[in-house]
Order: sequence, then C-alpha cells, then structure tokens
Amino acid sequence: MQDLAGSFGRAAEEYELGRPGYAEAALDALELPADAVVLDLAAGTGKLTRQLVRRFARVLAVEPLDGMRAVLERIVPEAEALCGAADAIPLEDGAVDAVFVAEAFHWFATAATLDEIARVLRPRGTLAILFNQIDGDFEPPLPEAFWEAYRAGAIEKPPEQTVRTGLWKAPFPGPFEPPVEASFPNPVELDRSQILAQAASWSMIAALPEWERSALLARLGELLPDGVYRHPLRTDLYRARLR
Repeated sequence: MQDLAGSFGRAAEEYELGRPGYAEAALDALELPADAVVLDLAAGTGKLTRQLVRRFARVLAVEPLDGMRAVLERIVPEAEALCGAADAIPLEDGAVDAVFVAEAFHWFATAATLDEIARVLRPRGTLAILFNQIDGDFEPPLPEAFWEAYRAGAIEKPPEQTVRTGLWKAPFPGPFEPPVEASFPNPVELDRSQILAQAASWSMIAALPEWERSALLARLGELLPDGVYRHPLRTDLYRARLR
C-alpha cells in the first residue's frame, strides 16, 4: 500500500501554498494562558504553529518529514522545530501544558499515541485536535470534470485514514477525559494556483508514482478556470483534558 502519510514530504511547498490555517475562535475557546508551553505535534509546514507563536510564550513543533519541517523552520523561526513522531515525542515527561494536533490525528490514532501524548503533558494538561472540514461547495463551483478527473486518477484512502469516518476517535478516552467537540466557521478564498497546490498536497495525489501525479495535476490544471474561489470551511475542535 502506498505511504499516504509519508507522501506529504513530496508536496511540502504545495501544502504551504494551498492549505488553510485554522479558525482563531477555536484557539480562543481553549482559554489557555499566554505563558503556556505548547506543542504542535505533526506540525507539517507550520500552518497552526504560526498561529500558536502569536499566542503562547513557548511553542515546540514536532514534525517527522524533513521536507515539511524545512518549510516550517523557514516560515516560523520563532518555534522550536524538532524531528520526531507522535509515538516517540522527543520531550521529557510533563514538558508542556497543551498538545495540539492539526489535520493529522487520523494518521496515528492509537492507544499508544494517546499514552505518549499524555506522557509529555503536565497534570490536567490539554489535548486539542483540530480539523478543517468542508462546510459547503466552492463558490463558484469547481467544474464537475475537475472532480471526475480527480476521482478517476487519485488513490482511494483507507477508511481508518479518513477524518469523516470518525474511526480516529476509537482510542479515546484512554488517559483523557472524553473529548468535548465544537465547530467554528473558517471560510477561505483561494485563487487558481492555490487550489491546484492544495490538490497536489492531497495525500491521494501526492502518493501517486511521479508520472501519474504529474499527469493528473496537469489535467486538473486544464480543467480549472482562472479566478478566485470562496471555500466554506469550518474548524472542528476536539478538546480533551488529562485525567
């Protein structure tokens, strides 16, 4: 099976160009103090990290993929970037007040991961999981031929690696209290180049053999008119406190 999670390293620059940030209201809802020490786990290119450094005294960012981490270090030099994985976080016990995982928890949703996150949290620490989810169609809509070409050429993602199935919730509560859920509007505007970059960063495309990936992206480019597209998103927040 293709390494869908590992494929992001092949599309780090596209990820940075095309992926959105997260609703500031979701971060407000956590009510964490400004002097908190926080960890952005599986930080990618730092889409959430750059929002965290504006809020908190110290921000650590752990990312396993060299390509993604290189962009993170360039874009968010204020954060302390570290190489590491969700099941092997390179921090001491009780090192942080909160752990954030944005757009990534479904890739490593296991009991062992929850235990490792709990290990690096201080007593009563917070785990905040965020996902940007589609909350309506593009305005104006992308051509149906664009989606047909995508469905025909992209890899099918296994259900356990898809956010919408909810299978990633299976390890909870573990060492945590049951998560509390909330949603916040997060609409974005993307131009043609950003939509194509976002498509290139989707794991179902990024994991294709290079010739297939290039051919599919070229075809998508042919089918997408120039313009600015509004994308109604929402940020779903799942907050869990350490028992």
